[in-house]
Parts: sequence; structure tokens; C-alpha cells
Amino acid sequence: PLFKINKNYISVCFPMLGGTLTSVSISVIGYMSFKISAYPISAKIPISCIPTIYIKRTPATSGRFGISDLCKVGHHSGEFRTAIPNLEQPFPYDFNRCYELKHVFLLVSALRDGTASQCEVPRDSRFPECPGKVDWMRARWTSDPCYAFYGVDGSDCSFLIYLSEVEWFCPPLPWRNHTNTPTQHTQHIKSPKRQVRKLHLNIYDKEILTILIHVGFLTEESGDVFSPKVLKGGPLGEMVQWADILTALHVLGHNLKISMSVKELQGFLGVPPGRGSCPLTGPLPFDLIYTDYHGLQQMKQHMGLSLKKHKCHIRVIDTFGTEPAYNHEEYATLHGYRTNWGYWNLNARQYMTMFPHTPDNSFMGFVSEELNETEKRSIQQNKVNNMAVVYGKEASMWKQGKESFLEILHRYMEVHGTVYYETQRPPEVPAFVKNHGLLPQHELQQLLRKAKLFIGFGFPYEGPAPLEAIANGCIFLQPKFQPPHSSLNHEFFRGKPTSRQVFSQHPYAEQYIGRPHVMTVDYNNSLQFEAAIQEIMRTKVEPYLPYEYTCEGMLERLHAYIQHQDFCVPQPPFIPANFSRLGSASGSRVIGPLFVPLPNSTALGWASNATAPTAWPPLSSLRLLVSQEGQSCVEACQSAGWICEPAHFPFINNKDALRGLEVQCEVVDSEINHILPAFSVMRRECSLQREPLLFSCAGHSPKYRRLCPCRDFLGGQVALCRDCL
Repeated sequence: PLFKINKNYISVCFPMLGGTLTSVSISVIGYMSFKISAYPISAKIPISCIPTIYIKRTPATSGRFGISDLCKVGHHSGEFRTAIPNLEQPFPYDFNRCYELKHVFLLVSALRDGTASQCEVPRDSRFPECPGKVDWMRARWTSDPCYAFYGVDGSDCSFLIYLSEVEWFCPPLPWRNHTNTPTQHTQHIKSPKRQVRKLHLNIYDKEILTILIHVGFLTEESGDVFSPKVLKGGPLGEMVQWADILTALHVLGHNLKISMSVKELQGFLGVPPGRGSCPLTGPLPFDLIYTDYHGLQQMKQHMGLSLKKHKCHIRVIDTFGTEPAYNHEEYATLHGYRTNWGYWNLNARQYMTMFPHTPDNSFMGFVSEELNETEKRSIQQNKVNNMAVVYGKEASMWKQGKESFLEILHRYMEVHGTVYYETQRPPEVPAFVKNHGLLPQHELQQLLRKAKLFIGFGFPYEGPAPLEAIANGCIFLQPKFQPPHSSLNHEFFRGKPTSRQVFSQHPYAEQYIGRPHVMTVDYNNSLQFEAAIQEIMRTKVEPYLPYEYTCEGMLERLHAYIQHQDFCVPQPPFIPANFSRLGSASGSRVIGPLFVPLPNSTALGWASNATAPTAWPPLSSLRLLVSQEGQSCVEACQSAGWICEPAHFPFINNKDALRGLEVQCEVVDSEINHILPAFSVMRRECSLQREPLLFSCAGHSPKYRRLCPCRDFLGGQVALCRDCL
């Protein structure tokens, strides 16, 4: 061989010639062209290589051979020919012995620059994983073609270049050019701003973002189980929400790219070829990525380490919510919260739900059709007082246990169904039910505008249909669950990353709408059920739609999230000692309490004359209170008429908050637990949170009372506080 750096390096090979190597000029198809002058080196070189090589003899008087011109990587019928005089026979293509001409470049370049000795694996305390990563690359660099795509060729030099410039496990090599680091990320992509129709929102002339939409659950690679069921009565809630997200982002004026397959996803992200082991280089071409759990898994498979680097840009559309204890991978694994979902170590507010049931997450929602005044009057005039429509499009929903209360309903009302069937009426549907089959949306709307009652069977949970029925003037009747359904006792919720208890089929309708539009009763109590039917027939209601589910409400909410939620900026720990307030007498700055009592309340608020660090929602919305033992902050805040705000946890996770609440602590420590900050009254022990990803509104313990950061909210828009806009 001509050169050999280490045992893993494949020798550079040329035809057997005596003489001195003076220059090499190489063109590698698909890579680069270069010419390198090397130090004179005498060698005898065996014929064992793959490229076509042209040899040109210099004048005889020089006594030297000049190797120049062209070497091309290529193959013809699996063989290579040389232009060496007196050598007519082809020699075989041996890919394993000579791995592309990049070897020539790296070897000669290293010898020319004197860098071969500088490719020793560094022992640097700042990069403790570097030696192990180099060992891993030595053994497995051929396991994924993406490594070769980035120039890895089996040499330690190539390993160190890759691990310091494409990944970040090793220190930069001093002899490399570092003036243009390819992995720097520019957070915002500037694009021309354009005006958006106002829609009563202050959304003029805002920055336009480039956004990727990847609907993972509809991709063929995820096994798309939804699309085939759309026309057979299958669930439509997720599709309704995705359609509204796309429409809202478009109306707000952002630039959208939509991928519906893994191939499209790879193309949009600029993923290198291979199996996803290598990260992206260069900036992420999108400001935000909206996807779901299926899409997140696909991104993990194809983005490699880049997912960790760029995950702050991701928003996960998550129907049923993800609580922090399930989201923190290590904590979930150690404490029994690990499920098939969750464990992504995101900020919990990056998960976006269909209803505001999980304050740890962000409430995305959807849009239901809003009627004008003329349509509302027409509906009220044409309501059929004894007409009911059943919420259940699949025949399986009518099985077992429905007969008794349907018989009671039938005594008072004409019962209509919209159950899917192909040729014959489903046998599960009682004969007295007038079944219309699966209806197009506009025909379903007409049916709901006539009906007085929309009745649920207990499943599906938390869908959009009850809101549509209420918006069309129906009263929604739903079953109360005793005991409440959860992952502990119900198969549907088992494996979902939430411990939430569901007390009715549609908790949002029960809590945020309520009577007279929504009635929740025990279907197993026939007297209670019959009394509810009688009350419904006597009650007159107007069509009603909460503002947050109108077109304007969703635009307002989504616009606020895009403008104010930034999970890419590192949040330093909040240190109360760094903040002060203005003295009332002289205007001088004095140290004072950050939390002050609120009028007519046991809760504390942020002191109005205290320096407020940058936060969204703003700290003027903060309401600090203490839960009861065994009570979560979700429940504690709701009982006070507020909502838990996880973004405020860092500002109450300190001794100042404990002192303000007059909590008696003999010991104050910091731990990793999703119920913290909290204290034990019996033991007089107080604990603060050490892991920010575990700040949780949902956590609770029978032995601890929790410090809860509540906030106010706008009427009809629970996602936003009064000072949020």
C-alpha cells in the first residue's frame, strides 16, 4: 500500500510503478473535484484498486512519474479498466478493499497539511462522550449510509470531523476551517409580511412564519386506520381539528407546507439519505412544525439527533392530553408512568388538546359553525319538541345496556339515528328508531336544527358533535360516570399518557356550558333519567356556541400562541433575590415581598410594584394558593374559579412563595417529583421542584398540600388571561 494510517483505513491503491508521487488530480462523481500537491514519496504500489486511472510519463530525463489527470469512480459491468501501457486485462471491482476516492483526498490532504498526527482521539473533560462515540463509529459507521453521505470513510479523521461538525460530541479540530459552521440555527425565517383580514382581531402586519404540517396518523406508514372508516361512521374529531388548524394558519397568513407521507416529510426537512442515524445540518427550514404522536415517531426515525435539537419548534396535536409525569422519559420509566405514548421530554405546553381538560397542555380546539341571528330565529320557530337524535354512528355503540333508557325515551319522543349501514338495517338499532343512515354534514345540520334533544350513549368521549348540536339549538343529554372513567378502570384510556378522571361523556360540555344546554344524569337511575327527559321537553333554549369554538375565538387563541409561546429560548431559573420593588416613599428600590394578598381571597398575587420578569401569560394574572391534601392544582384552581397555569410554576417554586403563604417549614429541600412544589403539614417539610419538565398541574398526593399557580381567564376563552392579548 501507498499509505496506511491505521488498521481501519483502507489502503490507497495505484498500479505498480516505481517512482515518486508528485501530484494527484482527482474528480469524484457526485462529490467534488480537487487537486493536491503532495510531498515526494517513493513507493511501489500494487494493482488492486477500483478506479480508472490514467498514467502520464514525465520526460525521461526527470527520472520521475507524474500521476495526474483524472480518476473517476464508476463501474462498467462490474469491472474497471486502466490506461496503463501494456495492461490490457480488466481487473475486478473490489468495493470493500478500496472505498471511493475520498480516501485519496483525505490521506494526501492530511500528509500535505501535517494533520494526520492531529487525528488522535482527544481526552477533553468538556466532551466526555467523544472517545466512546469514536469507538462506536469504528465498529458501526457502515450501519447507515448517512455517515458516508457526510464524508465518513472509516478513518479516525473522518470520525472526528463528523462528531465535531455534524454532531457535537467531540471538540472542533484546530486545523479545520470553522468560519462557517453548518449546524447554526436561525430561529425565525424572515419573509414578506402581508396584511390579513382583520376579523375583529389585532393581527395586522405580523411576522409571517414558515410552518410544516405533518399529519402522521393519516400516513400510509402509520397504517392509516382512520381514512377507511370515514365513510362508515368512524371517528371524525381529529380530522375536524386538523382541517380547522390548517384553515386558521392559512387565514392568519402563514406560509404552509403539508406532508402526508414519510417521503414528503424527509424531503421538506432535508433529511440525509439513510436510516435516520445522522442529524440535519444547517438551519431547520421551518419556524414551527405541527404534527401528532405518529408524526413525532416518524420524525424521530428520520431526523436522528436533530429531533432533540429542533424539538422546541414542534407542536403535537394530542386529543386526550399528556401530563408531565408521562412526558419525562426517565421519570416515567422509574415511577411507572411509561406508556406507548408520552416520554418525549417536551415542554408540556407543546402538546395541544381538543378541549381545555389538561391545563398542563395548550388548548388548541377547533371551530364549530356559528349561526347568525336570522338562522337562530328560524331554528327556534321550527323546533320539533318531541324529537331526539342519538349520538352514535356505529352499530356497535348501540349494543348492551341501552334498551332500558331508550324505551323510556321512546315513550316521550320520536327517536332518530344516523347509524351507518350498507344494505340492511343494523340489528342493534331498535325498530322504533328512525335511522337515516350516515348523513352528509349539511343534512345532519338540518336534522339537528329540527331536534330538541341530542342524546349521548357514553361513547365516543369528548367529540365535536355535542357542540354542533348545542350550536343548532339542541339540549345535550349525557351519562354521568360512577365511578369516573380513567386509565385505571377503562380500556379506552389504558396506555394513554394521562391519569385524568372523566366524570361524564363530555366533561367540557358539563363544566363550561352546563344547564340548560347540557344535562348530565345517571342513566342507571330510570327515575332520574325520565325526570331529565320531562325537564328537557319543558325547557326552551337558544342556539349557543362558546366563543372559544367560534372562528374568531380559534384565530385569536392560535395567534396568541404563535406570537407568545417560544420554547426555544432557554429559561434561566427564577431567583427571587434578583428582583425588587419600588419603595413607596422615595422611589428608591428596596427588597420586598413579591407576593401580596388579594382582596377578599386567601390567594396571593404578584406585587404590582415588583419588577416583573418577562413571562407569558403575564404575572399580573398569577393567583397563588395552596391545595388541600390529595388535591391537584387543576382541582384547587377550578374550585376558586380560576385555571392552573404551568408557565407560572418557576415563579412560585421558591422560599418567598412559602413565606407569603405562611407555610411552616423546618426543612426546605429540592427534589424531582411531579407533585412539587409542595409541603407536608404533619412533618413540616417543604420541597421545591428541581426538574422544570415536571412542573405539573395534574399531580397530587394524599400526604402533601401543593403550591398552585392559578390565573384568571377571559370569559369564553379559557386559554387566555385578561392581560394576555
